[in-house]
Amino acid sequence: MTVILLAIVIGVAFGAVLDRVGASNPSYINAMLNLTNLNLAKSILLAIGVGSVLMFGGQMLGFVDVGHMSVKTAYAGVFLGGLLLGAGWALSGFCPGTGIVAAATGRKDALFFIAGGLLGAAAYMVTYPSWKASGMLDKIAGGKVTLGTIPGAKYDGLTAISGDILGLVLGLGFIAVAFALPERFVGSPAQAQPAE
Repeated sequence: MTVILLAIVIGVAFGAVLDRVGASNPSYINAMLNLTNLNLAKSILLAIGVGSVLMFGGQMLGFVDVGHMSVKTAYAGVFLGGLLLGAGWALSGFCPGTGIVAAATGRKDALFFIAGGLLGAAAYMVTYPSWKASGMLDKIAGGKVTLGTIPGAKYDGLTAISGDILGLVLGLGFIAVAFALPERFVGSPAQAQPAE
């Protein structure tokens, strides 16, 4: 029960942060994707970078148990799914997490997005045998692998580089990019303000 309560508390806190930085507003998403306001992109990059530094630094210091690390299987369908998710994100202004947050804040359009996502998931389940037979779900690069090798992890590394060091370097890189990105690449300051 404690785990469920902790998950709810963390989920609500994460949702509040997503809403606060504008991730639940499709106008902010569109402004980010058309490069007129990169504040949300900077927030995303900073969050990924800080999370990576904390996780991999914690692993190196013994605070984080690598036994809890979960790696998803790599297969061709993941890349196709990623392209579909990106296209849906661009068209709707929501991704699965931000859609739920937007619905919680009272946005009616998010309810249609959620319904569409559930319909898409149902369609995938119904057609799963066809996808399996197509080879799109066959493992690539060994399936569950990491970029670097992490001592004590049950996953193989694609390279002999220390996964913890690689994770720290990539995390710091994300943080640096977050601070180096300009406010916008195109448009005037007036265009950079998304509609509420």
